[in-house]
Amino acid sequence: MDSWPVNWEALDALIIDFAKSENLIEDSSPPSSPSLTSSYHSRLIIRQIRRSLEVGNIDAAIDILRVHAPFVLEDHRLLFRLQKLKFIELLRKGTRDDRIFAIDYLRKSLAPCALNAYPEAYEEFKHVLLAFIYDKDDQTSPVANEWAEKRRYEIAGLVSSVLRAHFHAYNPIFSMALRYLMSIHKVFCFRQGIVSPISYLTERLLLEERDFPALPPESLYEAQVFDEVDIQALAHAVELTRQGAIDSLRFAKGDLFQAFQNEICRMRLNDAMLDELVREYCVYRGIVEPGMQTSSEPLKVNPPESGCCSSLDSSIDVDHITAKHSNSETSATTDLSSMQGIDVELRFASEPTNNLEDCSPSGSHQSESSSLLRNRSKGAGERSKRKRWRGRHDDLDFISGVHFNRDGKQEGVECTSAEDKYEIVLQMKELASRGMAAEVVEEISTLDPDFFVQNPVLLFQLKQVEFLKLVGLGDHSGALRVACSHLGPLAARDPNLLKPLKETLLSLLRPNEEALVTGLPLHALATSLQVAFGKRLGIEEPQLMRIMRATLHTHSEWFKLQMCKDRFESLLRIDSLKENNTPVLTSLATSKSNIDSCSLGSSQATISSTNGVSDDSSSPNQASSQDAICDENAILKVMEFLALPRADAIHLLAQYNGNAETVIQQIFA
Repeated sequence: MDSWPVNWEALDALIIDFAKSENLIEDSSPPSSPSLTSSYHSRLIIRQIRRSLEVGNIDAAIDILRVHAPFVLEDHRLLFRLQKLKFIELLRKGTRDDRIFAIDYLRKSLAPCALNAYPEAYEEFKHVLLAFIYDKDDQTSPVANEWAEKRRYEIAGLVSSVLRAHFHAYNPIFSMALRYLMSIHKVFCFRQGIVSPISYLTERLLLEERDFPALPPESLYEAQVFDEVDIQALAHAVELTRQGAIDSLRFAKGDLFQAFQNEICRMRLNDAMLDELVREYCVYRGIVEPGMQTSSEPLKVNPPESGCCSSLDSSIDVDHITAKHSNSETSATTDLSSMQGIDVELRFASEPTNNLEDCSPSGSHQSESSSLLRNRSKGAGERSKRKRWRGRHDDLDFISGVHFNRDGKQEGVECTSAEDKYEIVLQMKELASRGMAAEVVEEISTLDPDFFVQNPVLLFQLKQVEFLKLVGLGDHSGALRVACSHLGPLAARDPNLLKPLKETLLSLLRPNEEALVTGLPLHALATSLQVAFGKRLGIEEPQLMRIMRATLHTHSEWFKLQMCKDRFESLLRIDSLKENNTPVLTSLATSKSNIDSCSLGSSQATISSTNGVSDDSSSPNQASSQDAICDENAILKVMEFLALPRADAIHLLAQYNGNAETVIQQIFA
């Protein structure tokens, strides 16, 4: 799973959108959508109502509802549940005055509402009267469930579901995609009988409980006919019964995608842990500034077997590197006018770098490379381009003090050595994303002479980029020198590189600079370099990267079993996360050495592995072969009548020549 290709630039864009949507970063730029601001405020209102209910402050919740969502109090079904909870909370206080007030509230509010709420409400009203007799600590009483504090969370979840759908205050796309991918990952691992490599993360991040589903308006309880394809797609996407899927579609008035979003947002995440995972990723990718402490207690989440590379750390003297580049700064003279057109900053998916800009493999760009590293010691210019992490300041009264830190060390403590390492890695990533392959090889070889000895495939890929750029510039002699000096010897040591070498040499026949340069997966190469070189410096890749690799892999494998396309992957941008355009370097997909070079956790395969592409392309063939046995109607009929997952229905139909009636008869026989 670690070698599964991921479009990290697409993930950067989703992460930045998430951080902006949740107001986690200080950013003056406008949001990507005007609705983000209103959605954020709506989510804050819902969050406040939820937490008021969860702590038993029903009056506060009702006051907020009265101002922002009076329609909830006009629905007697919801109002009755809120009033019943308030009655219990009054009795829970245990004082004589509160007991008297509870009786008065019962007479004036709860009883009248019970008559008009729903058919079972009056029976529930009479049942809750037993709370006068049975103590809250009596776990065997007939009203133990009414006394249970979990009732607060159930009502809070129900009201949240209603409000979220009404305001269209859905979670950001990344948050919904993460919920969806992790839920599929859990189901896939369970059904396949395999142990999840990220269970130590998903079990804490994705909570077991879900919010109660919203109640459809009474006018929608009339018989409605929905497409069985939609029913089954929704039911199996979010693990609902068929009737649950119908109810969800009814509430969404038949809108499949709105129903899906409603159901996905019912899944609960550990928000504090998610924020720290996102922050860790943002620091690693250079999106936000490092070093800000957001809470006092670290939350240590370690994998079962931690492959630490700290032993390699001593092989690189960062202080020496800093001194070297700082000293060289005094002897270097730079024409400021020549630098005006060079905007050297750490860019991300939301600020893509043009691959054609400033990427010649030699000449003036060598001085720019040196300038980049010299300026690392000052860092003010580059760091000022990064966002500042602010965290959920509006939630500090409610969120428990947990802090995600894999090493268990306190964040926010200034560590010059650590920051130097981050700067080195981020600048190497920046150079690679700009296509400055020769400069990257030179700088890294100077910093760590053994790096490319242990990562020959990365060296091959960088030299491919250098070769193709020289061809694009018309320097065929220089390109051939690179091929003879580097690509040839590397391929001689690893036969798996011979095929990509041949395909690279074919570029001599089509020396079109734009086609060659724009076709290079420079951002993916930069990410692979960042992960591998970061590990050499003792910088572990973010846990979120591991989660995304594993869950995207199981998502693809799951829908191969279903033999159909995921109808919701475009809505959640999952398809963009899997996009891995590697037209030039594609032949490295089957390179065994490429997989081996990822043994330290590198995402090197992200730029060269097309296992995901080839697997996905085989899915239609598999599906078409099954279509010869059974059609879609037969699959849906078996799924509906036997309440089976799609893969199981297809498997049964294949045994009975695609005859749905025969399958059903055999099962019931």
